[in-house]
Amino acid sequence: MVEMKMMTTFTRALSQNRLTFAFLVGFFLVLLTYFTMSEQFAVRGPTTVILQSSPPHVAQTSPVQPDDVEPRSDPVRNEDIIKVEEITPPLQSRDERKAEDPMEQVELHETQEDSTPFKQLEQAPQSKPICDTDDPRSDICDMVGDVRTHGASSTVLFVPPANPTSNAEAIEWKIRGYSRKHMTSIKEITVKQLHGPQEAPPCSIKHNVPALVFTLGGFIGNYWHDFSDVIIPLFVASQRFDGEVQFLITNIQGWWLGKYQNIIKMLTHYEVVDFDKDNQIRCFSHALVGLRSHKEFSIDPSRVFNGSSMVDFRSFMRIAYSLDRNSLISLKESPGRKPRLMLIARGHNRKFTNVPEIVQSAEKLGFEVVVMDAKFHVNIAEYAKTVNSFDVMMGVHGAGLTNCVFLPTNAVMIQVVPYGNLEGMAKADFGEPAIDMKLKYLEYSITAEESTLIDMLGKDHPVIKDPMSIHKSGWEKVAEFYLGKQNVRLNVNRFEPVLKKALELLSE
Repeated sequence: MVEMKMMTTFTRALSQNRLTFAFLVGFFLVLLTYFTMSEQFAVRGPTTVILQSSPPHVAQTSPVQPDDVEPRSDPVRNEDIIKVEEITPPLQSRDERKAEDPMEQVELHETQEDSTPFKQLEQAPQSKPICDTDDPRSDICDMVGDVRTHGASSTVLFVPPANPTSNAEAIEWKIRGYSRKHMTSIKEITVKQLHGPQEAPPCSIKHNVPALVFTLGGFIGNYWHDFSDVIIPLFVASQRFDGEVQFLITNIQGWWLGKYQNIIKMLTHYEVVDFDKDNQIRCFSHALVGLRSHKEFSIDPSRVFNGSSMVDFRSFMRIAYSLDRNSLISLKESPGRKPRLMLIARGHNRKFTNVPEIVQSAEKLGFEVVVMDAKFHVNIAEYAKTVNSFDVMMGVHGAGLTNCVFLPTNAVMIQVVPYGNLEGMAKADFGEPAIDMKLKYLEYSITAEESTLIDMLGKDHPVIKDPMSIHKSGWEKVAEFYLGKQNVRLNVNRFEPVLKKALELLSE
């Protein structure tokens, strides 16, 4: 009986010990699993943290993504750069998060919510092409950022900002720095967009004003082309800089700069650079290459940076040449005053052959007439002041009418159109520009009988009988006969109503 009780007690103790043993073994296994999992997911205090969320957060100390991390001298390893899928709930402030989490001690820049992106570049790349070659008249490049010029090689380089992940596309343009892009005689300027700063030559001179690169060539030397092709486009391109712009000129012409020095000095405060001989690497933060012409001898305000018009250009000319009269005083307000008429007498083709008769006719109507011939070497500063004193300018289609830019507002310009269906050209070259300048414009087309061509060729010649056939044969024949060989014998009786109309306009 005693033995039976001892066996029972032993059996119970053994059963309890087994349970205890099993419990201990299970506890040990759980503990072992815990430590194993903890070691697997342990975070070893990263130096660089990239928080991926919306918006993304980037640690200030690392400008690259994890796959692009470069070797470093400190013990931080690539596996130390981790991704955290969730950020601290937004209910906590950043200061609160910093106090609770040491990882928040790293300053973060919010690249989408904040205005300051990570490691902001000195100059963001342009979002539009730097060169516009779609305009039918002119090509022009407008570059903002890092621009470097080397005149001796006729090269302008646009240096895109450094990009750690990719290079900019390398593009090249050939630009004629003249307002008429189709003139093949004009030297081309090469404009290149580089892949990045690594390709850029070092600066030898740094400028703190913009650059304007253009060409003196083409038709310069012709008074009208000087204005239509260069001076007006130059005004459009540079007047917004208020003189703070550096001119770099190819095919530089000293005589031209001397002739128009009053205008050049108003547009730039700096000595011009002979671009063809310039061996410096000049660096600018803004540069334009080329001149843009909107239309002949005029400006389209809708295409100008600040909406400037030909009225503004004429005001600019008045300042450049210190002209006294801005606008006319109506004859109604000054009774007894004789209006002054400037008669342009050309010294070669398309000249009036009966000037004394024209003068006499105009004087009978009450005009004070002065005959003037603008010679090539005339002093423009003095000539401009003389022109500004007139109320009416009259002349045959030609460069002399360019002087209308010096007339006061509401003055009258009379264009005499030579024979040969030249009305369209006359209107485009002088008629529309005169109206754009707020001048009062009158036009008179001569008949075949008023042209010396009829004496030269006879009334049955195609030049007289069928001007359209001459136009269809090409511009060379038009220029040869109607512009090159024709003079005007004005019918003063037929022309008289035009002068009377001018008096009416002056009395308004």
